[in-house]
Amino acid sequence: MPDNSITVVGNMTRDPELKFLNSGQAAVRISIAVNRRWQNRTTQEWEERVSYFEVTGYGALAENAANSLAKGTRVVVTGRLEQRSWETDNGEKRSVVEINADEIAPSLRFATAVVTRTPRPDSPAREERPAAARPHDPTPYTFDEEPF
Repeated sequence: MPDNSITVVGNMTRDPELKFLNSGQAAVRISIAVNRRWQNRTTQEWEERVSYFEVTGYGALAENAANSLAKGTRVVVTGRLEQRSWETDNGEKRSVVEINADEIAPSLRFATAVVTRTPRPDSPAREERPAAARPHDPTPYTFDEEPF
């Protein structure tokens, strides 16, 4: 497991935005709101804070997320925090910290889901094997362009 890992659970604030990079690889962007609620011990009032996170995902994960999820869906996202910097057309420097997703899944705490397996493009006729026997493929993604 990488040193820089994060898991967040929250509600999607808009529908997934899917696009394809010049290389043909799919990229998705979602935004999630994570609510934290607690009781103030002094006033006994309930307080709440909302944090918003931008999430990007690539490849089959991107396409599956775009085809499966919608605004309002409660999701579980696991990935890495990454900082991205750029310069605007006006010469202003901008920076954002976002989650580069390894996994995006619907939360089953308050909902049900139907899982449909999609065929992997690298194995046309794949025999079914137990999960422990399947090889893990942590393919790193490299891009020659900004995804969003």
